[in-house]
Amino acid sequence: MSSNTVHLHRVFMCPPERAYRAFLDPQAMVKWLPPHGFIGEVHEMDAREGGGYRMSFTNFSSGQRHSFGGRYIKLEPNKVIEYTDKFDDPDLPGEMQVSIVLREVSCGTEVKITQSGLPSVIPVESCYLGWQESLQLLANLINVTIPDEG
Repeated sequence: MSSNTVHLHRVFMCPPERAYRAFLDPQAMVKWLPPHGFIGEVHEMDAREGGGYRMSFTNFSSGQRHSFGGRYIKLEPNKVIEYTDKFDDPDLPGEMQVSIVLREVSCGTEVKITQSGLPSVIPVESCYLGWQESLQLLANLINVTIPDEG
């Protein structure tokens, strides 16, 4: 991991379409994106290039809330998502860039994530651990195929 940048790599047992949708569906995001101990809320979502989003994570133990938002830079269906992240808290300055690259592989979908420009007060290792928790929750959501009823 380089300074203020987190790199993640996972393979999920699902088609790229399902993985891609999980990164852009507000209901899916509140289920998997907040790391353990946090509750997520999507306040707005305009999932198109140039569109934006607003979201918050609330610490379930303390009730402390961190709000953030950003803009979608590039959306290539089932392949690429690039967006910015910026915290509302002035003690967490700067704008982060997130790149998600999806690639179909023999057993599902390879996902590579890079988050750069982390505020210096956030330890990179803590961010990495938070992402690991989130990605496990994502796997719990998208690795399962439930047949249609009826």
